[in-house]
Amino acid sequence: MWSLSVVLNPLLFLLLFGYCPSVTIRPKEGWQVYSSAQDADGRCICTVVAPEQNLCSRDAKGRQLRQLLEKVQNMSQSIEVLNLRTQRDFQYIMRMESQIKGLRSKFRQIESDRKTLVNKNFQELKGKMESLQPLIPVLEQYKTDAKLISQFKEEIRNLSGVLMGIQEEMGAYDYEELQQRVLNLENRLRNCMNKLTCGKLMKITGPLTVKTSGTRFGAWMTDPQASPKNNRVWYMDSYTNNKIVKEYKSIADFVAGVESRTYNLPFKWAGTNHVVYNGSLYYNKMQSNIIVRYSFETGRVVTQRALESAGFHNVYPYTWGGFSDIDLMADELGLWAVYATNQNAGNIVISQLNPDTLQILNTWNTEYSKRNAGESFMICGTLYITNSHLTGAKVYYAYSTKTSTYEYTDIPFHNQYFHMSMLDYNARDRALYGWNNGHQVLFNVTLFHIIKTEDDS
Repeated sequence: MWSLSVVLNPLLFLLLFGYCPSVTIRPKEGWQVYSSAQDADGRCICTVVAPEQNLCSRDAKGRQLRQLLEKVQNMSQSIEVLNLRTQRDFQYIMRMESQIKGLRSKFRQIESDRKTLVNKNFQELKGKMESLQPLIPVLEQYKTDAKLISQFKEEIRNLSGVLMGIQEEMGAYDYEELQQRVLNLENRLRNCMNKLTCGKLMKITGPLTVKTSGTRFGAWMTDPQASPKNNRVWYMDSYTNNKIVKEYKSIADFVAGVESRTYNLPFKWAGTNHVVYNGSLYYNKMQSNIIVRYSFETGRVVTQRALESAGFHNVYPYTWGGFSDIDLMADELGLWAVYATNQNAGNIVISQLNPDTLQILNTWNTEYSKRNAGESFMICGTLYITNSHLTGAKVYYAYSTKTSTYEYTDIPFHNQYFHMSMLDYNARDRALYGWNNGHQVLFNVTLFHIIKTEDDS
């Protein structure tokens, strides 16, 4: 404001002096401008002293004075307007200055935050890179796997070419025709097997462990008289105080533990020497020498008959005990019972049974002590006896019911789990089923056969 008054003061002097050129400015003469100042509100104030009236002509000077006063008033108004604008602009500048200072502070804060943010982002990026570090060997392995996949694809293409070549060579044979040829081959093989006479045991190999289940003692079996499509398995755990028989539709279901049916027998069994034959279960009734025939189809006992003079309840068991006095078994020739009697001095007796009535069809007395036998099984009418149920056991004795003669043999087998409590032959499977210390096992057998010719039949 002070600079504005300094500029205006000379202007007022020039104006005043221009309108009264003949007047000599002296005290009490003419117009006098003493000063220009600001009031308390900052407005500009001009102090003008008017001359005496006799100094100028009343008319001409009066007009000039009025004009000058009007101009001064106009200038004062302009100055006041300018002052108001200046104050407004000054306040605006002050606000702008405050805002600029605030912006500077914000810029400094942003600059500081930017460094912090960049550092934070850098640390996050570094952490992500470290987390990705373990993926590098995975990617390397992926590259290797990709190469293997490419190799596999190439091999598949090669195999596809080979298969196409085979298909071209096979030519007119479609699937149904090939299936028919396979069935024909199976029939020819079956016919060939039917021409085989009963064989003589030469070798036992294995075992194959099918499953591990149950107690140390038990029995499991299939039906040798069943059709090839019927592969049901029956499972009887323990050697006493039990009468629950579990049935499985196949070996695969047996291994998987998928039961198809459970039978609750009317009588508990003794021992582990049961047999399934032509749809019926044959077993020794507990604490007796009674043989029970139970039909799986009807769920009832069809027949039961005492085996006269047969020892029972551990009177004449196998070497391992377990109420194994009466051993029921089947082979290519039918149903058999192996036991001992007082009349035969505790030696093994062999009886062939009628499967329907359980009547004895024929009997053979051997000279082999029942208590010294580990297990026994029938193949083609010959009873094979092991000398122990423990490790190192072998087939030691064979008795032929066809010739009523015996011979000592030396056919070892692997008692893998050290304790054999069941060993039975299945004529359909040409295999021995065993219960080996809680393991259900299979042994392969090698038989010596003589093929019948057309003239022999």
